Amino acid sequence: MQKYKAILPLTRIYITLVGISTLLGTILGDEAAQVIMGLDPIRTVYGLELWRPITAASFLGPPSIGWLMSAYYLFEYGSSLERVYGTAQHLVFLLGQVGLLSTYSMLFGQPFFGSSMITAMLHVLSRSMPHQKVKWLIFTVPYWTLPYGLMASDVLQGGAAAALPHVLGILSGHFYYFNKFIWPKLGGEDWLIAPDFLVRRLDPNSANDAGRKSLDNALKKRKKGKGRKLGSA
Repeated sequence: MQKYKAILPLTRIYITLVGISTLLGTILGDEAAQVIMGLDPIRTVYGLELWRPITAASFLGPPSIGWLMSAYYLFEYGSSLERVYGTAQHLVFLLGQVGLLSTYSMLFGQPFFGSSMITAMLHVLSRSMPHQKVKWLIFTVPYWTLPYGLMASDVLQGGAAAALPHVLGILSGHFYYFNKFIWPKLGGEDWLIAPDFLVRRLDPNSANDAGRKSLDNALKKRKKGKGRKLGSA
């Protein structure tokens, strides 16, 4: 229980949702699980069954070796993103990915997109350190190739159709990465930055650190400025 509580907050919630969705899917069976938890555009939009994007992002299929690996990837990549960028920014990432992947999945008829979420997480991580060498199976490859390696391994096992979830994940992950990290460097606005109230709520330590840094910067600027005598105009 202590190890469970030690998991970062959003990753812990996500993993819990995966467990609940898997349990429901096992009890209901494959067909009933898709009817109740799958991303149905008509029921989601017109029936206001708003839980469907969440269950579509959380259901990884019935328990199996593949399910175990997907859950591990979700934990590993989710924890890494949340640790590096903070819980508030990770929430912005997750909400954006659920929104984008829900749209993509409706367009391409994908009832679940948990594997797309994993690929999106891996894509953002790999683009932050693209040329770092990492191990994949028995090969040493650049980090940026890992999402494509994950896609290739699934295609070898499940056929060409298995590539689509990964392609959608790469597209949605790159949309986030471009607008968050590349666009601001080109002079654009970082419109995906976590709002201050979320940072104060979810990352109070980082908010305090940012406040201290801004105060220190203000004091340094004040010291560099020219002083004036009291009573001078």
